[in-house]
Amino acid sequence: MKVILSIKPKYVERILSGEKKYEFRKVIFKKDVDEVIIYASSPVKKFVASFKIKKIIKDKPSKLWIKCNGESGVNEIEFFEYFQNKESGYAIKITDLQEFHVPVDPQSLLKGFIAPQSFQYCLYNLMVSI
Repeated sequence: MKVILSIKPKYVERILSGEKKYEFRKVIFKKDVDEVIIYASSPVKKFVASFKIKKIIKDKPSKLWIKCNGESGVNEIEFFEYFQNKESGYAIKITDLQEFHVPVDPQSLLKGFIAPQSFQYCLYNLMVSI
């Protein structure tokens, strides 16, 4: 199954450059997900890439930082501000990243598309040219 993840454009850039190899989340999917469509949030508001999930690590934020900081694409302050007051968090290991040649306006594929706050299951077959 696929999910659409909303990611801030500055972090999307770091993923696309290869600097950010983990995507961090406070909550994770309940269903079995193997692929992610990256939705770059405002002001971009487009599908820009996809990746496969190599693994998902659940741990205390302090342990996630130790395990992932070399490939996190974020600094320590950003990381701990994001996980502030959280007992645990998730690190999604990115693999097989495919940047779309042309970012796709979701409205052109899904009429009435509303960007997810965090993620949404992709219950339709998105055919996006990469």
